[in-house]
This record gives sequence, structure tokens and C-alpha cells, in this order.
Amino acid sequence: MRTVYLGTSAFAAAVLRRLADTPHRPVLVVTRPDAPKGRGRRLAPPPVADTARELEIDVIQPANVNDEAVIEQIAAAEPDKVVLCAFGALIREPLLSRFGQILNVHPSLLPRWRGAAPVERAIMAGDDETGVSIMALTAGLDDGPVCAVSREPIRPDDTYGTLSERLEQAGADLLAYALDTEPEFEPQPEEGVTYAEKITAADRTLDPQRPASELERVVRALTPHIGARIALPDGTMLGVRSAAVRMDGPEPGTFSTEGGRLVVGTPDGGLELREVQPPGKRVMPAEDWLRGRPL
Repeated sequence: MRTVYLGTSAFAAAVLRRLADTPHRPVLVVTRPDAPKGRGRRLAPPPVADTARELEIDVIQPANVNDEAVIEQIAAAEPDKVVLCAFGALIREPLLSRFGQILNVHPSLLPRWRGAAPVERAIMAGDDETGVSIMALTAGLDDGPVCAVSREPIRPDDTYGTLSERLEQAGADLLAYALDTEPEFEPQPEEGVTYAEKITAADRTLDPQRPASELERVVRALTPHIGARIALPDGTMLGVRSAAVRMDGPEPGTFSTEGGRLVVGTPDGGLELREVQPPGKRVMPAEDWLRGRPL
């Protein structure tokens, strides 16, 4: 089946790479324009653009995917099906229906966690499982009918990185299955709808007045791609890449370095910060960071 693939993120790039090894290898990839990245804010292509070029698949990066000229470029590729994964921009008419139902790879068990950050929000909420849904794209926010679902347990030590890797594989396999078999679509249930809002600076900042187990989930949900952080007594922010719940700890909001361990007190004990990232520096064990630095 001839496909055109719309995607942008690292997750979408991984699904693209796996889809390219199936009979449904895209003939054209559509992604977002280059954007400033890193500390230097230099323009860099999105992960999907890099992957498409590596795979020698034609790629375009329009400023507005809904422009008529872009739709005609897609039409020129003569797709049997248009598929989408983590594109990051709204698809509007006439593109929305020009090529029949657009298949959307969404990494959650819809209708739970519609929206921008479903993997992170599932871990943060302490969900026992998540998964991937293949849905028909609609004008609403991830509310289209679903034709295929794959479930995936969330392990107690899962980070975004480990869980998303499994979901990428499941998403690519499920997309290939949907393209192979064209299963029937079923409307999403009315009950159980939740929204995975985009991760904000406030979401990243660990509040030691919250339970330690909640903070530990935030750390895992934002590792390694975004990173949690905590305010130190001097007001500077310290990145946190690995943490563990402790039954005991100092007063909530205060730090202990006893025994070379960096622990912040919480209402129910403490959170041990095991791997940290000082501003502008690499990730390191907390004990290395503590050497020669009194709190």
C-alpha cells in the first residue's frame, strides 16, 4: 500500500523507521519546519526529517500543512492511505478528508490521555498500563473512532525512554496491522476521557510538599527527554534524572546530605536524588555533584 506519512517527534521518527521496513514504506514524508534547539538555539530539523533523509524517502517541511499547494504535493504521491503520528499541528479540511480516513497512531488507551503528552501523563498518574490506539483522525482532539489497540504494562521502573521504546514498536506493528487488514472502526466510549496536557515548566519542577512517590513518578516520566528539576536553597535549579522514594527524610522542603546521599524531605518521608544534572553540565551521580559543594 502506498502511504504518505505525517510526523515530527522522536517517537514519530521511530515509528517511521519501522514502518519503512514493511510493505507500506512511505513514498513521501511530511514534517514540520526546522526549529531552534539546544542552548545555542540553532535551527535544526525535526527527528522525522532526519530519519526520512537517512531512509532516502522524499520529505517536505511546509510552514502550513493545510495549504493547497501542500495538499497537491501529497496528491502527487498518489497515496492509498495517509498516516499520522505525533505531527504537532492541526490537520484541517480539505486535507482532513481529501484522502479518506487519515490513520493516527496515538500512544495511549483512548479515550484515556487524549492530547499532547500521553506517555508522560500516564507515568505521572501512576497508571498500571497504557498502550497504542490506531484511530481515524477527526477535527476534534484525539476523539475519532478506533480500529486497533495494543496494551502495554507500565513497569515500576519505567522511564519515558524505556516505555516509549516499547510503544514505538507496538505502534509500528499495530499501524502495519491496520494497513494490512483494514479493521472496522468503533466510536470511543463517552466515559473515561482524560487529557494529557503539554508538559510545562511547572510540571517539571519538583514540589517537596508533594508525596515522594508522586515526585519519583515525575522524574521517570520526564527522563531522558525533558528532565525534572528542583530548586536548591540558593534558588538555582538542579536537574534530576533518577530518584528513589525513602521512608525517612529531613523536614519537608529541606535537604540532607548525610552519608553522601542527597535527600529532599517530603511530607511522607523523602526523595533521594540519585542522578542530577547541574545547569549546562552532564548528568552525574549525586554523590559526585556533592563533592566540594555544601548545601
